[in-house]
Amino acid sequence: MSADNTQPGTAPLINPWIIAMAVMLSTFMEVLDTTVVNVALPHIAGSVSATEDEATWALTSYLVANAIILPMAGWLAQYFGRKRLLLASTIGFTISSALCGFAPNLPLLILFRIMQGLCGGPLQPLSQAILLESFKPEDRGKAMGFWGLGIVVAPVLGPVLGGWLTDSYSWRWIFYINIPIGILSVIMAKMYIFDPPYMKRKATGIDAWGIGMLALGIGSLQLLLDKGQQDDWFGSPFIVWLAAISVVSLAAFIIRSLHIKNPIVNLRVFKERTYATGVFLMTVLGFVLYGSLVLLPVWLQTLLGYPALLAGITMSPRGLGSMLGMPFVGMLIGRYDARKFLAVGLFVASLTLFRFSQLSANIGYWDLFWPQFIQGISLSLLFVPLTTITMNRISKENMGNATSLFNLLRNIGGSVGIAGVVTMFARRQQTFINTLGSHVTPYSTQARAMNRGLTAAFQAGGSDPVTASHQSFAAMFGMVQRQAVMLSFLNVFQILAVMFLAIIPLIFFMKRPGRAGAADISAH
Repeated sequence: MSADNTQPGTAPLINPWIIAMAVMLSTFMEVLDTTVVNVALPHIAGSVSATEDEATWALTSYLVANAIILPMAGWLAQYFGRKRLLLASTIGFTISSALCGFAPNLPLLILFRIMQGLCGGPLQPLSQAILLESFKPEDRGKAMGFWGLGIVVAPVLGPVLGGWLTDSYSWRWIFYINIPIGILSVIMAKMYIFDPPYMKRKATGIDAWGIGMLALGIGSLQLLLDKGQQDDWFGSPFIVWLAAISVVSLAAFIIRSLHIKNPIVNLRVFKERTYATGVFLMTVLGFVLYGSLVLLPVWLQTLLGYPALLAGITMSPRGLGSMLGMPFVGMLIGRYDARKFLAVGLFVASLTLFRFSQLSANIGYWDLFWPQFIQGISLSLLFVPLTTITMNRISKENMGNATSLFNLLRNIGGSVGIAGVVTMFARRQQTFINTLGSHVTPYSTQARAMNRGLTAAFQAGGSDPVTASHQSFAAMFGMVQRQAVMLSFLNVFQILAVMFLAIIPLIFFMKRPGRAGAADISAH
């Protein structure tokens, strides 16, 4: 099988699976870096003489820089050439990874993480566009199954790999590991990636105002989402200013992009109903996927006392299910209506989330393994058909722009999901503490009986009566807190489950993907 994006006299015919391997090496590496740093934050903070709160800027700086450059990937590829941009991004990401590992202090680490985010931003949309164009229409499901392995599995494996490298060697190795992968990726891209004829550089002007508005709007939004809960959202003047800047900048950017000839991001692609619906569904998928990814380890470490590495390993069955499901779904999707796979995936994923909402604090490993494993399979039923359907009617000339927006909104959905889930969890926990605590009073027979029993137990352990009484009240409040955390966890997972059920009807707004040979529809 040969790539269908080449013609005699323009570029050599390359097996598309070689192209897939060439682009996915760098993409997997970049997506992995969005989560691999999380578990190493305490070690980074101690090494560079910073607080753990200050060390979170190593995460925030990367995410903000990544979000700013990501929507521009399509325009950058058109302006500089896609292969040139891919090579420059991969080389820059590899060098900045090495610099992050060598960073002697926090300011330099943050600077190098910004460089890493800027270089890594184009990799996701570039790899997706190259894969969609390299495979024939009937084989695009297989391509997206392979691409989905990196996009879905990498965030799950990130905490596991990060915990192992940090515990076994040093936090610096979570950056050094990128160097050999980056070098191999550059070599393969240089040998096997070629720009198609329509990717020739166009003599268009640079919309500096559009770039500025987009960077300011997306950067402010990402920073708001990352710091909102920590700063009590709109109770903080800083967050209020970020929200105002983001809304004004993005509104101005949208208006400008719809009224100029050559915008940085072509928003007219949303006129295609299937694409617009698919992007919205992917945004919700990003919300639930990343939201649940941040919620589960918090629960494991808070209630069950798991160390970070063990929590990461406990979450790995989701990645295992996706690894097994993605290639299988990719092979089947060309034979059946992809919308049916999508509906089944949403329903099964919702059931697994409902299953999480029924767990108790007295659970074993297998109680967590099977729901996550099935959820991983359901994600392959979601991710592969959704990507294939969404991009099916986009012309090759518009593919880079469309994939940039697709990946941007998936990432923004993930950021909103993380911020939303953390906020819901914290607020629901406070509500449950107040509700449960209202029953622990001197007027409650059960509360007095428990207080007497605990006081007697602490006295038997050697405490004097006054100290034992204080210890008893502290223990009772600890029980209230523990139950509040558990109830909050269950409640948030119920909300996530309902979200998946609620968007199933939107599938009917999407057109059935065309068969092989179906004409691409331009986004203009």
